[in-house]
Amino acid sequence: MAVLELNKSNFDDTIQKNDIVVLDFWAPWCGPCKQFAPTYDAVSEKISDVVFAKINTEDEQELGAQFQIRSIPTLMIFREQIAIFSQPGALSGADLEAVIKKAQELDMDKVREEIAKNQKDG
Repeated sequence: MAVLELNKSNFDDTIQKNDIVVLDFWAPWCGPCKQFAPTYDAVSEKISDVVFAKINTEDEQELGAQFQIRSIPTLMIFREQIAIFSQPGALSGADLEAVIKKAQELDMDKVREEIAKNQKDG
């Protein structure tokens, strides 16, 4: 599957209409981002039931600020509209696949229970 380019106008729609979305926050001037791009693209070709998307933090500064992106590349995973993973730095292909597998196996009912409990306690 091709990697989508997300921006302010298609971000919410993409998150809401897909079960799992993997985001790569990057910038054109970022060396590590350029090094990570082929790995990200290769993993996106291997895993068909997940949406892979990139957000150019230069062009989409509002999205970068919304998610408090301080370092790039930063990977983020949404599952059922909930951010379940966020980590700065590039991963190896195997590590990225492992993180996605864990995201797929996550019990989202338990995640929602934890969120509700934390909101009540907070």
